[in-house]
Amino acid sequence: MPAFESELNRYLQFIRVEKSLSDNTVDAYYRDLTRYLGFLNEARGLSDTGAITLDHIEEFLKELVALELSPETLARSISSIRGFHQFLVVEGVCRANPAELIELPKKARKLPDVLDADEVIRMIGSPGTETPAAIRDTAILECLYSTGMRVSELTGLQMGQLFLEAGLIRVIGKGNKERLVPAGEYARAALEKYIADARPQFTGTTGKTRNRVFLNQRGTPLSRMSVWTIVSRAAKNAGIKKPVYPHAFRHSFATHLLEGGADLRSVQEMLGHA
Repeated sequence: MPAFESELNRYLQFIRVEKSLSDNTVDAYYRDLTRYLGFLNEARGLSDTGAITLDHIEEFLKELVALELSPETLARSISSIRGFHQFLVVEGVCRANPAELIELPKKARKLPDVLDADEVIRMIGSPGTETPAAIRDTAILECLYSTGMRVSELTGLQMGQLFLEAGLIRVIGKGNKERLVPAGEYARAALEKYIADARPQFTGTTGKTRNRVFLNQRGTPLSRMSVWTIVSRAAKNAGIKKPVYPHAFRHSFATHLLEGGADLRSVQEMLGHA
């Protein structure tokens, strides 16, 4: 992002020295603005801050909303963008602030709560590993959070889509579009334990259901409603009071990746939005 590097560095220096923001806050602004300016440069071919318009900013925010990030993450992105452009006006780099009128998109205000890291850990740990069903439920929760896949993608998962030695899962999404997503170390370990120790305990693994990854105790493919029940039970056992649905893992997956510095394009690809 060399086109905007000078302006970005000047702004980061300003908020660090003049506004005395903490290192963590400056780092968060850096990630937000790098993602924003990278989008403008790579997706829209812009290299001059004076050419950025309100339409460009709203287009970027739509990309973030499509990832179903937490409203807090979106609000901070807006704050970062608005402050950056205001700085450019004050410094005489730009004549107007195109971000002055931007607001949190209405759709983003209706998104469900995102789980924080502690809540995710508590939920994944709640089933335990004492029974085959508990081992399966732990693998399901790990898989949902590690990959960001939809419930329908998880329940339709076939054994042939798992490439655990390579740490990858081939996900078949909407419109039969395929994508490869990385399975984190914990998800990989949970899946390997489930396949080795728990899945063989379920009966009826022949015929049409033989290759499905997640089975119920009758040996038939796990339903979407069963996954909802597993997630709700895990939330209750973890002491989480707010309603938690399977899709919350997808929101949390995207939010935590971007908060950790992942680039927008990579997250879009992993979610099947690219």
